[in-house]
Amino acid sequence: MRILLLCIFFLSLSLSAQVLNKTDSNRVKPKDTLVIDSGRKDSLQIFKPTIYDYTFRTQFSEKKIFDTAFTPEKTFVFTQYNNRDNFGRIQFANIGSGFQPLIFEVNTEQNLSLLPTNKSFIIQGIKDIRYYDVKTPTTSFIYHNSVSSGAALQTTYTQNIGKNFNFALEYMGLRSLGLYQENLAANNNVIFSGHYVSKNNKYDAFAHFVHQNVNNQENGGVADIGLFLGDNSNFDNRINLPVNLTGADSRFSYRRYYLSHQFRPFASEKFPFKIRHTLYHQGNKYYFIQALPQDFYFDDISELIDYPLSSKKYSKNLSNTVSIIFDKENIKLDAGVRHQSIKLGIGEALPASLNIPQELSENRLGAVGNLQINLWNKVALNSNLEISTGTEFGSYLRSQNLLKFEPVAGYFVDAKVNFQTASPTFNLLMNPSVYRRFNYFLENPVNETITEIGGSVNLKWFKSSVFANYFMINNYTYLDAAAQSQQSNSALNISQIGGEAIFSYGKFHLNPRVHFQTALSNQDLLPMPKFIGRANLYWQSKAFKDAAEIQTGIKAYYFSKFASREYSPVLNEFILPNSSSYSIGGQPIVDVYFNLKVKRMFFFIEAQHLNTTIQKNRSFAAPYYPVSDFRLNLGIVWYLFS
Repeated sequence: MRILLLCIFFLSLSLSAQVLNKTDSNRVKPKDTLVIDSGRKDSLQIFKPTIYDYTFRTQFSEKKIFDTAFTPEKTFVFTQYNNRDNFGRIQFANIGSGFQPLIFEVNTEQNLSLLPTNKSFIIQGIKDIRYYDVKTPTTSFIYHNSVSSGAALQTTYTQNIGKNFNFALEYMGLRSLGLYQENLAANNNVIFSGHYVSKNNKYDAFAHFVHQNVNNQENGGVADIGLFLGDNSNFDNRINLPVNLTGADSRFSYRRYYLSHQFRPFASEKFPFKIRHTLYHQGNKYYFIQALPQDFYFDDISELIDYPLSSKKYSKNLSNTVSIIFDKENIKLDAGVRHQSIKLGIGEALPASLNIPQELSENRLGAVGNLQINLWNKVALNSNLEISTGTEFGSYLRSQNLLKFEPVAGYFVDAKVNFQTASPTFNLLMNPSVYRRFNYFLENPVNETITEIGGSVNLKWFKSSVFANYFMINNYTYLDAAAQSQQSNSALNISQIGGEAIFSYGKFHLNPRVHFQTALSNQDLLPMPKFIGRANLYWQSKAFKDAAEIQTGIKAYYFSKFASREYSPVLNEFILPNSSSYSIGGQPIVDVYFNLKVKRMFFFIEAQHLNTTIQKNRSFAAPYYPVSDFRLNLGIVWYLFS
């Protein structure tokens, strides 16, 4: 793999970076290739690509250009190891070790599959895969330094072969030792993707292969919080702090083969029909590996069972869908049938006395549909429906409905009504372990039903937006303080409201974001902070005769104090707190940064958690898991268009 990275790196160095007049994509006229010489002299035309010749899309989205503008949100994306804005989460001390979610969200990747919550933050689902269309070979690099030693690198190489076929190779490698004992993170992703369109535009195909690994040493948290919070300078070096687990690892593997192709049998616009076929196979595997039984989890030998020290769970999904598509300019209707073969299992069989099966499997039949309507470029409706049924995991129904409209020029409203009824995520259905306390099987579970109603209003004043969401969750499935899977007999109701804006004065800008939330019922089943806020005060200007752009400022992140759930390394899930747990939050996390853009290269330099240089670190991602102390975070983003 190192040889592969070196080859890609040296290949990218051989490509000359494209220099355009007015480099930012939002300052170039939206047209493709510029004609520099029409060929009047020697019949040879000379072209110069613009940024609009370099686009990407997901399968069901519109094309987007490579975003090389120096916008404020980039400082929240390219300083994170998963290259996402992680507002509403709090990161564990080491990059690559995941987050605790502070906001309730529906993660559809957990539907009818095995996906532990703390392994989900870097996963690339079907709707996340990008397909490219570029005039010339294109390479991008995103680099982050790690904690203590190691690095994180994401690189993409994509190229068109002719006008009709594009392929892309993406690789992400992360290795970070961390500051605490038994805290190594080692993640890697490999993605191959391709997109083909026939010359007559009758045939269209999308294909990809994804293999992702999220591997972590698990230390069980700091053994004595008093030593962490105390004044003994010996423990300022965090490697000296004793931890609860040694020789324990969690590993998650996520692999998918995907092909979706469609054919338009009629050339006439009077018959705008297409036939689509989608086939994919996805396999998820989760391992908890340990060298010896951990006395942190048992007091007596009777609390162990006759089972291997290392455990395994897996899920498999073979999906086959055939659809008919009616596709006009302002209306699109997609309807099809789907067959799925799904399995959920464990590695070694458990003792028969526990009554936990080794594998559950079923064949599911269902239907899928999508309706898109666009009227007067002012109103857009997008509705998705998927329904299926099986013998083991019951019925499944998910309906997503999004309405966008512009009642007044410059003001946009997004309204949504989503409904889902599905089996609880497979990680909560069963678990095998050598520790008796971590074995569970949720027999005859009731579908977890989630209704979401909400929307947002985007205003031209101060580039602001406000939103409100309401969730009603019936049969909410959770892990109790004993790490056993349970379902609530009454509904969990959650309300959320918040907003974001940018206030500017000259070259100074303030970008605050706030999120208020509360559980209107069953608050003890999902502890959450009532307030989460972030503020970014920055100065941005051109520099060096407009050859560069500088962005520098201070960021603060805060969430109110709450009785947090605990993190379970065995399950990679969050469980309800026990009587000895404690609240976290109420402590600001302050970062100071200096960012620089030169042509197509961005430099991100960030002093993270700077306030711990003048006061003791009292911030936690979960009980017994501190947030990282001060560290200097370095990032580089580089786009190369040959």
